[in-house]
Amino acid sequence: MSMGIQRNGTGSRQHGENDDICPVCRSSRYLNPNMRFLVNPECYHKMCESCVDRIFSIGPAPCPVAGCARTLRKQRFRKQTFEDLRIEREVDIRRRVAQVFNKQEEDFETLRAYNNYLEEMEVTTFNLLEGIDVAATERKLAAYAAQNASSISQNSARANRDRNAQIATAAANKEQALLNRSAATRSSISSLAEREESHRETLDALTRAQLSSPEDDAAAQKVVLKKSTARRTATERARDKHSQQHQQGPNAPSEPETFKIEGLKAVVDAPVEKAYDPFSGMSFSPSYYTLQSHYEHPWLEKARTEPSIVAGGYDLREYYQRTMLEAFAGLGCFIAELGDKEHGSGDRMIATEGAAMAAGGEGEGDDIL
Repeated sequence: MSMGIQRNGTGSRQHGENDDICPVCRSSRYLNPNMRFLVNPECYHKMCESCVDRIFSIGPAPCPVAGCARTLRKQRFRKQTFEDLRIEREVDIRRRVAQVFNKQEEDFETLRAYNNYLEEMEVTTFNLLEGIDVAATERKLAAYAAQNASSISQNSARANRDRNAQIATAAANKEQALLNRSAATRSSISSLAEREESHRETLDALTRAQLSSPEDDAAAQKVVLKKSTARRTATERARDKHSQQHQQGPNAPSEPETFKIEGLKAVVDAPVEKAYDPFSGMSFSPSYYTLQSHYEHPWLEKARTEPSIVAGGYDLREYYQRTMLEAFAGLGCFIAELGDKEHGSGDRMIATEGAAMAAGGEGEGDDIL
């Protein structure tokens, strides 16, 4: 059973043995096992390589499949990648649209703008896949590609650099893993040899134990330990030197070509957490005066030397602070302005009369002080 022409000019797909039959010359892979089928992304009709050479060697020609009149060229024929030609066509369309819409998230100021860009790209791809306003969509795609040719080429070059950097990084990591594995193997072999040699030296020392003194035994153990440490240090030094030579070798990729990634967002360091302040940054330092550590006054001199005052731990600096605070308290406050802001003139009069009555002075000229 066969299927008809697929939508939007895609080629016909037949099941079973008909997949191996050329729709032009009707040749079968059963009779010719070496026969190759090619497809053209213009209409995605499949035909054998012999028909392609025979029909399109002279120049462009119409598609020989019945019902398709598209002009095809030989250089655009290629081997089919997917078994289903619909998937083949969708992959080609998505690749072509992605070559034009190749901006990244870091090129946009907000995530919503980037999502709108992706939505526009997906709508364009869907219209081309489903045959919805194909001509208008192709014109819009061509106009966008022409207007943004420079940015498209820059983004493509950046994507190629990123891809090459990832490949080089993966290759370097793989090679470094091989070096680490070989170094670990050499270290294991060296450690085994050291243990065997230490074992032999211990046996030799035991055989000579009856003829030697305790001081000689201790010296022999120190020599054995020193040799073992020297061999281990030499092994580690050789491994580090080999790794450094490999990293600085002529085949190692240079840093600007391999690991330089452009277009990424700037990494902002987290702000340093400040120490806890129970007053939330409120300053208690005086703004109208500077508190000194010593003031000249006869009474103050007496207070500094009087045992009855200083014996209890009284500090004159507390007196300085309290006195200066009382002297300058309210210096920056203007009662008239505060009264105008908080209350009207009527309220101020009522407050004044209430204060006079509370003081018990209804008569004029009374000195309440």
